[in-house]
Amino acid sequence: MSAHTHGAPPKPCPGPDRHPKRPAFVMPRGACDTHVHVFGPQAEFPFSEQRSYTPEDCTYDDLMQLHETLGIDRAVIVHGGAHGTDNSATLAALDLNPRRLRGVAVIPSGLPQQALEDMHLRGMRGCRMSTVVSGGASFAHLAGLADETFDFGWHLVLHFNRASELVDVAPQLMQVSSPFVLDHLARISAAEGVDSEPFQTLLRLLDTDRCWVKLASLYRLSAEPYPHRDMLPMIARVVEARPDRILWGSNWPHPICPVAMPNDGDLVDLIPHWLPDPKAQQLALVDNPASLYGFESIGQAS
Repeated sequence: MSAHTHGAPPKPCPGPDRHPKRPAFVMPRGACDTHVHVFGPQAEFPFSEQRSYTPEDCTYDDLMQLHETLGIDRAVIVHGGAHGTDNSATLAALDLNPRRLRGVAVIPSGLPQQALEDMHLRGMRGCRMSTVVSGGASFAHLAGLADETFDFGWHLVLHFNRASELVDVAPQLMQVSSPFVLDHLARISAAEGVDSEPFQTLLRLLDTDRCWVKLASLYRLSAEPYPHRDMLPMIARVVEARPDRILWGSNWPHPICPVAMPNDGDLVDLIPHWLPDPKAQQLALVDNPASLYGFESIGQAS
């Protein structure tokens, strides 16, 4: 079930903070932001009529400028829900910097093999399903997408509206052979915490070796102001369990943000609080995304 009421007009979506701070934390070489979106330009890439929100234009150039300020070398563009299943805006951005960028598509199952091959050649490495936004792909496509994209080495990305949905879909995830990423810590809030059924389900899924957990937009899940210390117990448990399966993302430009718009420099400065061990930082920021998304080794990176 989508969080968006079917048939309701799309909600206007505030843009990001256009003046990011330069963070105190220095990113390691080859650091990857595994969760960003690009939107528009609308004149070239119109939004889907089925969208649940209308963002500002947030382009490739905006993203590159942001990452220069933050000290980030690589990024994964997760196709934004406002564009529906037309991945043109994301693919156009990937085409501009194929060594530095990878992508996650939003597609239905049943696409022709040639379409998947084209997206793979242009840098797509996964496909996302969501119960949060309308006009995309639901979890009903999970088995089909897993089968159709497996030979490309793609992973599945699950975007939950409620953490309880992880419990519901976990049996399917146990059955598929594909790797899968749980976006935004599977939407498990600080109030639910480490003893909740969704979090215990997440830990069991980590035992499969195919589960990856993305630490992104956790400001949505906290009941406390920045630096959101109430999220630390869950983060610590996940990092302790599988430091080789942790990813970090900014979630720029923060679409459908239900709280005060964060500054991306502040979000980078949370990393040493979440991952105090430099070895864990290297894994989450460099080695893990290089493995999952197929980036070249640091010595070869531009």
